[in-house]
Amino acid sequence: MKWAFLLISLGYLLIADGVLPAVATKQFQDVMTRGRAFSHNKYHGRLKDWSSDHNKWNDKLYPHWEEGDPRWNNCWKGGKVVATLTSDSPALVGSNVTFTVTLKFPRCQREDNDSNIVYDRKCLNGSSNYTEGLPDQYVYNWTEWIDNCGWGNCTHNNSHNNSHNVFPDGKPFPYHHDWRRRNFIYVFHTLGQYFQKTGGSSAVVSINTTNITLGKQMMEVSIYRRGYRSYVPVTAASIIYVVTDKITLYVNMTQKNDRNVSDHIFIKDIPITFEVKIHDPSHYLNSSNVSYQWNYGDGSGLFVSNNSVSTHTYKLQGNFSPDLLVQAFIPAPCGPVTPPPPPTTPAITTQLPPNVTTPTSYSLTDLPPAEGCHIARNGPYKTSISIVEGILGINIIQMTSIQVAATEVENSMVDFVVTCQGSLPTDACTMIADPTCQVLQSEACDPVDVADECLLTIRRAFNESGTYCVNITLGDATSLALTSTLVSIGGAGGSFSRTAEGVLIACGFLVVFAVCLTFFLYKRYKQYKPIEQEQVQEAPREGLKVYFNNVKAVLFPANNEKDPLLKTKPGIV
Repeated sequence: MKWAFLLISLGYLLIADGVLPAVATKQFQDVMTRGRAFSHNKYHGRLKDWSSDHNKWNDKLYPHWEEGDPRWNNCWKGGKVVATLTSDSPALVGSNVTFTVTLKFPRCQREDNDSNIVYDRKCLNGSSNYTEGLPDQYVYNWTEWIDNCGWGNCTHNNSHNNSHNVFPDGKPFPYHHDWRRRNFIYVFHTLGQYFQKTGGSSAVVSINTTNITLGKQMMEVSIYRRGYRSYVPVTAASIIYVVTDKITLYVNMTQKNDRNVSDHIFIKDIPITFEVKIHDPSHYLNSSNVSYQWNYGDGSGLFVSNNSVSTHTYKLQGNFSPDLLVQAFIPAPCGPVTPPPPPTTPAITTQLPPNVTTPTSYSLTDLPPAEGCHIARNGPYKTSISIVEGILGINIIQMTSIQVAATEVENSMVDFVVTCQGSLPTDACTMIADPTCQVLQSEACDPVDVADECLLTIRRAFNESGTYCVNITLGDATSLALTSTLVSIGGAGGSFSRTAEGVLIACGFLVVFAVCLTFFLYKRYKQYKPIEQEQVQEAPREGLKVYFNNVKAVLFPANNEKDPLLKTKPGIV
């Protein structure tokens, strides 16, 4: 009996001293359980500015509701708030991974400039039927609440006289100049640790992955809103993110005349451009020395470059498997290297584009050592492509005007005789635009049946006189080639042009005779003239020279073939 009394007395003393709790106290790990789903190992290091989830959770100020609790139905006026949590994973170990959570409010609700939640009275195409009968424009007028209590104490729960501006673990809110607009509390949880912050309808947090186990991890976030006597749970979200020791990358492959960029079918004898894109949103590799080693799979050998863009031309048809190895040497402090902990989860599977590479396995032998005060990382890439015969190019070799009715411009038609190199086309398209080739006026596509030689005639009608830009494309199942030309369609002015041409030719002979006579007289009777007089007469002589040049252009159009301006318009015949 004496011993029992001593034990009871000791228990009271321990409770009084806070060694034993009088009632069960919740911890962060009891409230937020998803953030430990992939974290049951000893390899995780401490995240900077994060705290252990063994800390106590203030359930009175931040009540915790289990999923399915009916109180969720009334936690927000007018409906439910949905949180979208995203990340820029996968992250190379040593880099930062960033998480963004965004709140989507119920229909016809939005956040105003003061971070109050208001009714959007124009959300129904200008109709106010949805908001008729509402007491005021606010869903939650937090500005008024805060103005009534100030920074020091914003609680109406005066019985306990507790400060309202604290997180679930009791730490006070950090002071921000815009603290009045931070009416949501975000609690992030991962790897057995948590991070708390205030904000508006969105929040962003980043963590460094140096001491994080390779593989899949879980991040979860719980969001609370400001209330009168406590903070009210609003919503929660979670997401899986990936930490890898391989450089994540994807490759864009493009080629001129390639009809479908996503089918990995390319054309023989036309260069293919390989553009490597490294996934590095935190710019971890900015100061690294990155090299690209290509093997295009056609027996042409290895190509190493520090340029992320390369080109290669396949000379034969068939299937090939180009592969790439990207290597990065990352500056690091000199000293012994501690490899990142191995993963404790199965192979990584993430919803990424098919040409994005991520690691599927890991071993300590795969880890390159840090030599010369740097860490070496690599990223492999391999794909399969098909090389086929395609249309390499097209040319317009002749244009013939067909005047159906001589007096009606509306019936003007032009035959375009087109040839192509490479495979035979199966369809032809013509696009007619304004002279700048910017404003499309008409478009027509037709199937074509070419037997042995790529030579076909395309007839197109023009409704008005003027100058047109004509684009002609020939295509088959895998390729598409294009050429352009300018066409001038003349109407009634055509007959005037022929008449004017005859008059100019007749007058031209007279001009040539006058020029010869003037030159003969000038050579025979040339006299000394002062410089001043020569300068005065120079201007009219220049005008005469320009005129003679214009006449020469009309009389001898063949000489204009050497005009360099004509070379800028290929396809004009």
